[in-house]
Amino acid sequence: MRVFSARHATKPVEGFLSLRLRRLWFAALLGLLTPLCVGQEPVPQNPAPQSQTPQDQTPQSPAPQNPPPQGQPASQGDSSSKDQSPSQGESSSKDQPAQSPTPPKPVPPNRAPQNPVPQNQSPITLDSNETIFSVLAALNTCGYDQDLTVSDVTRSNVRAEVQRNLRGSDGAEAARTALCEFYQGHMASSDPNRNLSQYISLALYVDGPPHFLPRTKEEDLPPDASAVAGFGKLLEAFYDKAGLHSIWERHRVDYAAAMRRYHEPLQKMVFDTEIYLKQPSSQYLGRRFTIYLDFMGSPNETDARNYGTDYYVVVFPAPNVPSGEASKSALKMEQIRHTFLHYELDPLAEKHFSSIKRLEPLLQSVKRAPLEESFKSDISLLVTECLVRAIEIRTTGNKQAAQEAMRAQAVDDAVKQGYILTKYFYDAVVGFEKDPAGIRAAYGDFLVNVDLRKEQKAAAEVQFASATSPELVRLSRPEERRMLITAEKRLAAGDPKGAQDLAQQALEKKIGDQGRALFILAEVAVANKNRDGAQDNFQKAIAATQDPKVVGWSHVYLGRILEMKEDREAALQEYRAALNSGGELPEIKAAAERGLQQAYEPPAKPQPDGQSVR
Repeated sequence: MRVFSARHATKPVEGFLSLRLRRLWFAALLGLLTPLCVGQEPVPQNPAPQSQTPQDQTPQSPAPQNPPPQGQPASQGDSSSKDQSPSQGESSSKDQPAQSPTPPKPVPPNRAPQNPVPQNQSPITLDSNETIFSVLAALNTCGYDQDLTVSDVTRSNVRAEVQRNLRGSDGAEAARTALCEFYQGHMASSDPNRNLSQYISLALYVDGPPHFLPRTKEEDLPPDASAVAGFGKLLEAFYDKAGLHSIWERHRVDYAAAMRRYHEPLQKMVFDTEIYLKQPSSQYLGRRFTIYLDFMGSPNETDARNYGTDYYVVVFPAPNVPSGEASKSALKMEQIRHTFLHYELDPLAEKHFSSIKRLEPLLQSVKRAPLEESFKSDISLLVTECLVRAIEIRTTGNKQAAQEAMRAQAVDDAVKQGYILTKYFYDAVVGFEKDPAGIRAAYGDFLVNVDLRKEQKAAAEVQFASATSPELVRLSRPEERRMLITAEKRLAAGDPKGAQDLAQQALEKKIGDQGRALFILAEVAVANKNRDGAQDNFQKAIAATQDPKVVGWSHVYLGRILEMKEDREAALQEYRAALNSGGELPEIKAAAERGLQQAYEPPAKPQPDGQSVR
């Protein structure tokens, strides 16, 4: 999972392509650049049914004759191939005449299409989303107040309307209390943005109103969304009692106005980036880049994530200024562009897997750096992030000497934070700007020309900074999401060593719920009759997670271990704690009540107790 800071975000490219090259690529790409899809603009007089999002489209370049449906999340398909083989999703029709196919059937919001994006449909969408609105409105009711005083007035208006509806609704207080108790009991950390992020993950993976149920299996949910999956069921009652749908309909005009503010800057960002890379975003079919706007979060935060071939950026617009226009920094275009660069460059890293793997020894050079663990263990992530940052720095400002000095300092700062190939890629893209070849053709040479020993020697001489800026783009890989579930299955199948290896790997790479990984290690210790090791890991699991199942069973196990150590009074405290933390789960309640009623006696032969955390 990756995170990014606006600190290193930069402005769109200005003045770095020669005039001749810019004209050349302008002419070549004018008919290829993907038009930008805009949802909900203008707001219809008669609101659309809840299962569809109103549609409109303003072309960035000549528009297709049939505008595509809007409000659709990214496709789950993956069109990238490995190493030097051609991409399966590569467009092959750029020289064919335009066609006018029948528009595809709209897909309900929040339900991913099963097929790749049609070739004539834009993969870039700017929209609002009722599910995200509903989740965030509920959190605002339950104490999420971050930067409320500097938020757009729409946020305060919605909060006030929700409170009025709750006061006039039978059963509203019970629905609100249940929802807010869940929210308060699942705080991921003291960082309000991290707490918010897990609910945004959930909003992207649940069906739209009014039910909010996950539309995938648990192992396919992002790890942070899995921890709060129960929120959707509680939100269903709150959505009804608070009248969220009617509030959403009343404020759609505000969302449409916000999208108009973003539309032109977003078009320019996409156009400038594609011109610089000399690559249209339609190059890879089956991939989507979606920007959602919502007023109910902090305008000082941006949430971006990559799930497979889907890229999302959730932006909370800052208040409009009297002139009716917001500054580029207020629009968060730098953060959106950072995510868009990943959208453009990540497939190239997948294609050149072998060439990137050659650079794995560089991971040893960043062990001392203040990077997130994912960058220290995955060379592909590190290489791509260095290239993204090099392009951002290179396209800042103009060619004046003072600007170049600032760029050199920015490169040095990036290297000191651990992005050790930023200087190499910065020099490489200087040459790339003078070459008519696009990034897709140049990427392989970038990797081949890395002098591994030279870069290792340079990295060894770096005095790394004490801290680094967080990365914006949160990454969730399906194989990593399944790691802990696989560990549990191995333990159930009688393979404690295999389970231990996977759980330990999840801890070291910070994959998934760390408390869940510790719980598995504790179970392995139980299987190995290591009582002290089990006790230590159960205690650590309780401290590391908010999952009631993990916490409840950990207390039950601790009670049994204390019974075996002949400390009945301490064991009773653990059983009571199990009832308080996981008492709503029948199997935990039954085990804790048995422990309170009589002292635990281990069975003659180990019997499964149904305690696997799934």
